Amino acid sequence: MYKIALYGKGGIGKSTTTSNLAAALADMGLKVMQIGCDPKADSTCNLSLGQEVPTVLNVLLHTPADQVALEDLTVTGYKGVVCVEAGGPTPGIGCAGRGIITAFDKLEELGAFEKYQPDVVLYDVLGDVVCGGFAMPIRGGYADEVFIVTSGEKMSIYAAANIVMAIDTFKNRGYASLGGIILNSRDIENEYELVDELAQESNSEIIKVMPRCADIQRAEALGKTVVEAFPDSEMSQHYRELADRVLEAYQHDHALKASA
Repeated sequence: MYKIALYGKGGIGKSTTTSNLAAALADMGLKVMQIGCDPKADSTCNLSLGQEVPTVLNVLLHTPADQVALEDLTVTGYKGVVCVEAGGPTPGIGCAGRGIITAFDKLEELGAFEKYQPDVVLYDVLGDVVCGGFAMPIRGGYADEVFIVTSGEKMSIYAAANIVMAIDTFKNRGYASLGGIILNSRDIENEYELVDELAQESNSEIIKVMPRCADIQRAEALGKTVVEAFPDSEMSQHYRELADRVLEAYQHDHALKASA
């Protein structure tokens, strides 16, 4: 089972990238589970085939814990992708990071991975603040590999650098490692060079450049991923290439760890 976390600054296109990656992997015949780790709970909205995905925290709030079933927390969407949303507390009340921990604990208690047996698990994680809860996929033994989604914009790179620091903090404990950087283009001046500098400083690399494309907005207006809405488009091909690169980077890193 490949366990992969995608981190990035809010608004950088991380959820769009993750859901299209999930769709591309599902098209390859892989069983995919995507777990949204953002209080907005919108990670899987373009994968769920129009179904509302309940958040784990909301279900736990309104249902006695011993009566919650795994089926109450999941929706099966495009090509069998299992959609999960951790959710978050009421705005202004509680800690969103703590909410992620609660959601993960409940999924583990209910044996989510054993039941669905996914080939790939994707964690879609907000990376603006890498506190204890939001760092769970890195340090809790959930994800094996982290890919960072960033543009060349200053604040996006700043957030990406903080994520790299968090990964580096736990690198000697056998936790998740950095698999690579995904450049989600905003067409700013010297964008590739700026992100490549970050990659080199992080002893990593840009594994894929994702161009700006109006097909993304058109697909989302339909409540779909680009891969589903426009399967023959150039942008869909970019997402399929990203799926190949992510799997290659994951396998390469694990081969290096095995030989170490």
